[in-house]
Amino acid sequence: MKYFCILLLVFTSLAQAKSTDSNPKAVFELITLGDSGGIQDGNLSAFLLRSLTENNYVALDAGSIVNGIDVALQNQAFAQLPIANDPEWNTTGVILRQHVKGYLISHGHLDHTAGMLISSPQDSNKPIYALPSVNQTMLDTYFNWQAWANFTDKGIQPQLKKYQLIDLVPSQTIAVKDTSLKVTALSLSHPLESTVFVIEQGNDLFVYFGDTGPDAVEKQGKLKAVWQYLAKQMQTKQLRGIVIEVSFQNNRPDNLLFGHLTPKWLITELKQFSSLLNSGASLQGAKIVISHIKYSLAKGPDPRVTIKQELAQGNNLGIEFILAKQGQRLLF
Repeated sequence: MKYFCILLLVFTSLAQAKSTDSNPKAVFELITLGDSGGIQDGNLSAFLLRSLTENNYVALDAGSIVNGIDVALQNQAFAQLPIANDPEWNTTGVILRQHVKGYLISHGHLDHTAGMLISSPQDSNKPIYALPSVNQTMLDTYFNWQAWANFTDKGIQPQLKKYQLIDLVPSQTIAVKDTSLKVTALSLSHPLESTVFVIEQGNDLFVYFGDTGPDAVEKQGKLKAVWQYLAKQMQTKQLRGIVIEVSFQNNRPDNLLFGHLTPKWLITELKQFSSLLNSGASLQGAKIVISHIKYSLAKGPDPRVTIKQELAQGNNLGIEFILAKQGQRLLF
């Protein structure tokens, strides 16, 4: 009986350990620091992504950083991360300064950059990766000693050189410093040039979309180029997950999209993507995280509820749509 009880305790402990990781074959961890687009300050587009083989993240956009980390800590999203006790910095500070090794900034709108700007005085030195037009927008608009001090290594003097601005060449893959990740950037259609980042860990892919309009509205064919690139990559690599925006509900007129997607337009684009895949590849069971839903002060149905329903109604590809929620931890 004594030995039986010991064995029972051992098996229980193993089961509990396994239950902390709902996907033991996962490659990536994604933490949502901000899930919405537009006006909800404190909860604007930002994610942290890391390979589960290491403890270092790259930030995917930076609308809300410090508040996002605070909310994620309250939700135990960093429970699997070994966080050192630092005599100078609190836990949020340790995560930002020691574990976030760089920023991938999709475009220069404030709801994708404000958290980085505001936290910069107490941030640590790290690179900002972006297309040249995006880095130039941040220099001209924010890091100009008028809107904000110039914490970068380019632009108006004095340059405080906390952030190293790295211009990405479209379709050219580079390593993300101090991580095992690599990234490739492609351009997206938006009033300001936006970006999709294809992030690699070995033969696994994770894709993050900044703001984008559908090709049928934007008339630039940029999403088709992304789908073609990904379809080619998927001949030899595994797509683990996607973060992509759906800003508005289906009743939003096309002339008022301003470079954004609705559920029907996203599904239209994903069908195009699916049609390009080889016979051995499929979007069946693919995990797609929906970001940038526009928060509204207007009375009426919650846009998140409506968008979730509209995605489910149009989903005949077998995709698992997940609405991003601030503070959540997801494995891919």
